[in-house]
Amino acid sequence: MIDFLNFILPYTILIVLFAVLIVLFIGIISMLKGGDFNKKWSNKLMRARVILQGLAISLILLTAYLFTN
Repeated sequence: MIDFLNFILPYTILIVLFAVLIVLFIGIISMLKGGDFNKKWSNKLMRARVILQGLAISLILLTAYLFTN
């Protein structure tokens, strides 16, 4: 089980970090353009980014814990 987690966790972290990057870029482009899309989605995009960042930090801490033990 631990070997499986050691194999899958780094890839999961990369996927989550890439998702954070995508949401961040969509939010930045949305703010630069303004308009209805920005008014409707800016808060939702920020919430999604914060949740994904929290998930990424949790996975990184879990990986660090598993690799030290």
